Amino acid sequence: MTNSPTTFNFKTFLITLSNKPGVYCMLDDAGTVLYVGKARHLKKRIASYFTKSTQSPKTHALVAQIANIDVTITHTENEALILENTLIKNIQPRYNILLRDDKSYPYIYLSNHIFPCLSLHRGTKTNKGHYFGPYPHVNAVHKTLNILQKLFLIRQCEESFFRNRSRPCLQYQIKRCTAPCVDLIDKETYQEEVQHAVLFLEGKSQDIIATLIEKMESAAKVLAFEKAAKYRDQIRNLRKIQEHQYVSVDGGNVDVVTAVIQGGTGCVQILTIRDGRHIGNRAFFPKIPYSHFSKGEAKHALKKGRSDTSPLKTEKVKISSLKREKINAQPIKKEEIENIEAKTLLAAFIPQYYLASNRDIPEEIILNHEIDDMAILADVISQQHGRQVHIHSRVRGTRARWIEMALENAQTSLIQRQPNQYHERLADLSIVLQLDTLPQRLECFDVSHTQGEATVASCVVFDAEGTRNKEYRRFNIDNITPGDDYAAMQQALTRRYSRLKKEEALLPDILFVDGGVGQVNVAQTVLTELQLTDIRIIGIAKGPDRKPGLETLILSGDDTPLILPKNSPALHLIQQIRDEAHRFAITSHRKRRAKMWRTSILEEIGDIGPKRRQHLLKHFGGLQGVSQAGVEDLAAVHGISKPLAQKIYDFFQ
Repeated sequence: MTNSPTTFNFKTFLITLSNKPGVYCMLDDAGTVLYVGKARHLKKRIASYFTKSTQSPKTHALVAQIANIDVTITHTENEALILENTLIKNIQPRYNILLRDDKSYPYIYLSNHIFPCLSLHRGTKTNKGHYFGPYPHVNAVHKTLNILQKLFLIRQCEESFFRNRSRPCLQYQIKRCTAPCVDLIDKETYQEEVQHAVLFLEGKSQDIIATLIEKMESAAKVLAFEKAAKYRDQIRNLRKIQEHQYVSVDGGNVDVVTAVIQGGTGCVQILTIRDGRHIGNRAFFPKIPYSHFSKGEAKHALKKGRSDTSPLKTEKVKISSLKREKINAQPIKKEEIENIEAKTLLAAFIPQYYLASNRDIPEEIILNHEIDDMAILADVISQQHGRQVHIHSRVRGTRARWIEMALENAQTSLIQRQPNQYHERLADLSIVLQLDTLPQRLECFDVSHTQGEATVASCVVFDAEGTRNKEYRRFNIDNITPGDDYAAMQQALTRRYSRLKKEEALLPDILFVDGGVGQVNVAQTVLTELQLTDIRIIGIAKGPDRKPGLETLILSGDDTPLILPKNSPALHLIQQIRDEAHRFAITSHRKRRAKMWRTSILEEIGDIGPKRRQHLLKHFGGLQGVSQAGVEDLAAVHGISKPLAQKIYDFFQ
């Protein structure tokens, strides 16, 4: 039986789905796995299946049968790849056989040039050069290119940009390129960097490190300390990017069981390791048959340092006797109470789950909390299943990381049961704009002034969770024609994104500007000059009479404006972002204007204190008289010498 597309509410599912790497299993209404896939960003990848404009017939057939999606979060994309491979081999979902990605996989391309360029490549390999890949996701290519640019300073600009340079670009200034376009590096030195990059892309980073260590020591011996420091930094950066993975280890059958309680809802997550391989996980949401602790019970449990509140013991303990105990009262934190309840949940769950006769029992069970009678419980389970089973909670190394992974999945499962309006709007925005992935960072600019006075530009930042107030920025705009909003916008954008690029900070997926075609063109010019071509630009043009709901969206590179219905969640999000940028701009402008009005322009002239300012203003009847006075007239004022009078005159003239 085929489900209708409305069977699975993907918007609700995407609202709180994690954007971390992991594996997803698409299920039909009978619980059969239809498709297993991996993703570097789970939310982005799964959202792409529900973008109608990009669906192939086969993808549409798959989506029509989805009744649920199970996800497993991993630490890295490599772990997700290993887990995906294991699940496909074990389950053999039919859509993994029938469906193939119709897109071409991305490669890293090293051009055949005297000064080669590293760039992303998709499609047929027609150009001469070296191709590295394929990579599982385009984001993996961007990340690798970013790493290479920091490590080996190889150019990544297009050939047309390279051929027409007369001076080094911003990449050279922030030490991300050696400027071969203007001959600031010789061919041999550049080729040495290229060879190191090739070794890195071939997975031979240890060989590079060994070579760099030799060069660093040689440079230090001849007192070339600046050169040695460069090699040292390269070695340090290379070691940082060497990561460990915890999905596949040597042997062992282990279950990692974690219990988490948040807001009165409990989740038990079981992470399954068989033959040293992570083969999946499962979440349980048991109904908790007992209510939250009273303050007396929580204090009693915390004082004893253990949980005596399993369902059997709770019945035996008299609440009145607990109340009579004298306990040194300390404020009980919500987290501590939830941890005690999680221990109780774990103690009740373990025997019910592992004493079932048909259960696959591993040799080792790891818990995130130490529970009562753990040794006795292990003996009972061992006897029932005829082999030794160890249950413990104090672990280190890889097993500790397994607990972290299981806890993260448990917390994610709980969050998914508590959707909110912001995430729904964000999901709708990605669909309206036909984005392949959900945007993770949004920035919006607005300009505010009073007839050209005290011009201020604001930048507000939103991410997948909402506003990022600490990352808001305001820009005092100077040295422009008063009232020129385009020049103000250009100055603010240039200052903002030059700095972000230099500091390698996070860049937005979408840049909103409050305005129409003119503001969008300004933003496009600035970002093109900075070689930030991956940022999508959207202008928010006000509707007739500035009425909300009548806004027109100006999309960069698209001549057709977009008008959304008044009840569109995506439009509500855009309005929220625009209004926040407008509020922040007005607030900042008013503060700057008030400061200017409180400050006399005479304060900008050195050697003029409060008394001299007072004498000048009284003598000439105000600031206008001072500005029009000659040197002799100024010198006639009490306390104003001839050199100071000349200084005042020069300042106003």
